[in-house]
Amino acid sequence: MKNHLKRLAAPKNWVLDRRVTKYIIKPNAGAHCLEKGLALGFILRDILHVAERMDEIKKILATTEILVDGVVRREHRFMVGLFDVLSIPALQKHYRVVLDSKGRITIVEIPAAESTVKVSKVVGKSIVVGGKVQLHLHDGRNVLSDVKVSVGDSVVVSVPKLVVKEVLSAKKGMSVFLHQGKHAGDVGVLEELKDGLAVYTSANKTHGAAHAKVKGKVITSGSYIFVVGAQGKPVCTVVPK
Repeated sequence: MKNHLKRLAAPKNWVLDRRVTKYIIKPNAGAHCLEKGLALGFILRDILHVAERMDEIKKILATTEILVDGVVRREHRFMVGLFDVLSIPALQKHYRVVLDSKGRITIVEIPAAESTVKVSKVVGKSIVVGGKVQLHLHDGRNVLSDVKVSVGDSVVVSVPKLVVKEVLSAKKGMSVFLHQGKHAGDVGVLEELKDGLAVYTSANKTHGAAHAKVKGKVITSGSYIFVVGAQGKPVCTVVPK
């Protein structure tokens, strides 16, 4: 596997100047796919402008607490992916990785109160030794919990301890975020989920009108929706303001 990545070959949803240099930092293989995450060093240098050179970023990572989901990270190639929380205690700044209305990866600043919680989608379940239920989350983490939850639902977990605080079921009236497909980055209210298809009302009137298929509502694959809240209100920041 190659450790380098040309800027021209980088995923289309990465927001970057593709001609300023030939190469860009390639994230290490991690819990997120390449299209859903960025290297920690790239975020600190090119997006947050914490420093101008990568050697400075490496020194900062080695000597300063840089937290991803509450855990100190030292590797500049560490992948920070969708809905991960990036914290810089020295600056008292907190950020979340989200998608903009065009499906591009972006970083948004969030209040300190939000930095301790994260919404994660349940992508699988299994029974482990002792008969306990283990939830497999979209970010590669596994959580032991006795809460009643189905695959496709979301859970609000605390970070870094990963304690399930709330279950967000995939049902009518829930706030959803589109994390994949041509509607990626859109948010709305779920109207129906049946036979592998989801129907939702887009919160973006322009987007909803452009892609409406049935009575002003948008139809997409059920696997593309990510439940992020109830009664049309996300529990945390999921889109840029």
